[in-house]
Amino acid sequence: MSESHTPAGGSARLNTGVAHNARVWNYWIGGKDNYEVDQRVGEHVAGMFPIIREIARADRWFLGRSVRFLAGEQGVRQFLDIGTGLPTVENTHEIAQDIAPDSRIVYVDNDPIVLVHARTLLTSTPEGVTDYIDADVHDPDAILERASQTLDFDKPVAVMMLGILNFVLDAEEAQDIARRVVAALPSGSYLALTHPTFDADLGGEGQVPAMKFWNENATPPITARSREDIAAYFNGLELLDPGLVSCSQWRAEPDSPVVVPQFGAVAVKR
Repeated sequence: MSESHTPAGGSARLNTGVAHNARVWNYWIGGKDNYEVDQRVGEHVAGMFPIIREIARADRWFLGRSVRFLAGEQGVRQFLDIGTGLPTVENTHEIAQDIAPDSRIVYVDNDPIVLVHARTLLTSTPEGVTDYIDADVHDPDAILERASQTLDFDKPVAVMMLGILNFVLDAEEAQDIARRVVAALPSGSYLALTHPTFDADLGGEGQVPAMKFWNENATPPITARSREDIAAYFNGLELLDPGLVSCSQWRAEPDSPVVVPQFGAVAVKR
């Protein structure tokens, strides 16, 4: 376990006595914006489910691959990143604006430590725009309304929902959130999504006890889902090759991460 590090900033909303997903995730990928409690819980979960660090890295790898694909090959110039987490390296705006400096990016999260860092780290090129919304995924209408102040919803938008709907415990509500977000997008828009699974074909059985421990000792509570449940988020959309796969195997290359129990896919709205 690394030495405890106190994140910069601070907020009355911060609860440093309970592990929080954004900070534990940051710990798993080697970041320093986490507290001792996050490290303890992160180490315990990793002891129960050792592949969790590979999942975190694979999810981050998927972010880079999908944004490069969307900005570079598909010509997307607007991104709505819901559940962005703590800024690290190669954030959505950095990748997109490196390809197209005029890209416009809106980040959404509701963790106060993310808010602190988003205000200082999520900068933009002079030609583009980067904004941050402090909002909850459970209120997609508010997210869309505020995002429309920066993004033009008459033009294609790529919505990034990486590892976020797993914090919406009710399956029907999670599907409804995805549906409402997609409904607001014009044709030619995209949905990029990752979600943990307990499916055995991806080695996901170990998620169940690890998530039970997490839900008893950290926040927010989390759930894994089946391939079928995750596929439902893309109803009405056209899944792009290679479809719904382990996020580490999406448009895989020789140096792609190992197969992990976290599905990922990109789909287009025709």
